[in-house]
Amino acid sequence: MFKNLSLRIRIFLAMILLVLLASVLILGVTIYQYDEQTKDYNISRFARKEKSVISSIEFELKRELREPLSTEMLGKIFQNRIYEIASTHKLNITIFDLEGNLILTSNTINSFDTSKEELALSGQVLEDLETLPSQRVFSNVVINSISHETSYTYITDLKFRRIGVLELKFSQDNSEEEKELREFMIRLAYVYLFMLILAIALAYFLSSYITRSIKTISQKIHETRLNKRNEKIEFKSGSTEISTLVNAYNRMIDELQESAVKLAQSEREQAWREMAKQVAHEIKNPLTPMRLSVQSFERKFDPEDPNIKEKLKEFSQTLIQQIDVMSSIASAFSDFAKMPTQKREKIDVVAVVKLALDIFNENFISYSFTDDSLIANLDKTQLIRIVTNLITNATQAVEQVQNPKIEVLVSSENDTIKIAVTDNGKGIDDAVKDLIFEPKFTTKTSGMGLGLPIIKKIIEANNGSINFVSSKEKGTTFTVTLPKT
Repeated sequence: MFKNLSLRIRIFLAMILLVLLASVLILGVTIYQYDEQTKDYNISRFARKEKSVISSIEFELKRELREPLSTEMLGKIFQNRIYEIASTHKLNITIFDLEGNLILTSNTINSFDTSKEELALSGQVLEDLETLPSQRVFSNVVINSISHETSYTYITDLKFRRIGVLELKFSQDNSEEEKELREFMIRLAYVYLFMLILAIALAYFLSSYITRSIKTISQKIHETRLNKRNEKIEFKSGSTEISTLVNAYNRMIDELQESAVKLAQSEREQAWREMAKQVAHEIKNPLTPMRLSVQSFERKFDPEDPNIKEKLKEFSQTLIQQIDVMSSIASAFSDFAKMPTQKREKIDVVAVVKLALDIFNENFISYSFTDDSLIANLDKTQLIRIVTNLITNATQAVEQVQNPKIEVLVSSENDTIKIAVTDNGKGIDDAVKDLIFEPKFTTKTSGMGLGLPIIKKIIEANNGSINFVSSKEKGTTFTVTLPKT
């Protein structure tokens, strides 16, 4: 589906998608960065508290220099002090022995509600303390926007001997930070909405600007024709790619113009060659019987023959008849070569068509009209010639039909007059329909095939048109359309 879209729409959608993708990525990175910063802040804050608590514990242990320190003494040393330290640093402090058994805790809730056995350290924590190089176990868990940090370290005496395990727990409520994040995201959403609207407008104008040149070139290419003079594209400014495309189009126009000139010259030469061949062929047809007649007369000529005058008259008539044929051939080609001079006048088309039909005696020709009088500014002689030619062709088409019928209809439509000639003859083959108006083409055994081309030239000279519809063995209808003025 995307392939069927225009280049302008593709550019427009691509720019909008790019802005949306960038907005989503920035939004994702912002949330991720916030989470990381909050997490790092909580961890660093806990680390500072942890360092301060350890310093306080070490300070308390140094005060007991009068006797050797042991695990059993931790409960006595920090029995009251642990609450002060926990309150000062706002965290929970728990002290275990080296086997993980509870010695003392500042968490009064757990100390009253839970037995010492339930508060004992897990074996995994003790194992991790033993194996980790830092001898420190740390965990960070976020539950319902509250970050819980917990650390486990050894408590040592002044000679760095382990005498216990210190557990520190700190809980940080992040709901305020999340509220600030939501407010920031709302403000950012407004910014993104404004950017999206701006991007849509910018994408629309930018895509229009980019495709304007291409659209101009496309329109020029669409209007390019071989048989007309094509204009080059002139661009005062444009990108390198557009300039290259324009230059290529202009070079194509130059080459097309040269090809059109060569093609026109070739077509004219070919037309003259075909015309010369046709003229030569048509002239040879009467020359052959003329030659035979002269030769026959030369052999049989006898001055003493009492019927010499009749034979001479017969010979002369034969020559004159063939000369008339040659003259008609010359006239036909002359009529086709030049357009007859028009003598326009206001005529009644209905009456003129009836006058043209009067020379035909066939009773199967019918004439009808929609108006009693249709006035048009046309050449009367040329109109008669058009109708006569069409009727002649129609009568020849129905020669082999059992019940021949030819209908002539004159009608008016807006500012035009239509003359339709319909027959029920043999029709026109589909293979030759495109050749009907071609010079010297004919489906008849006689004639030069110039009748329809000549009347077509006459009709087009009067700004009219001629067309036909035909069905094999059903008949043909020729329709001539001529303007009234």
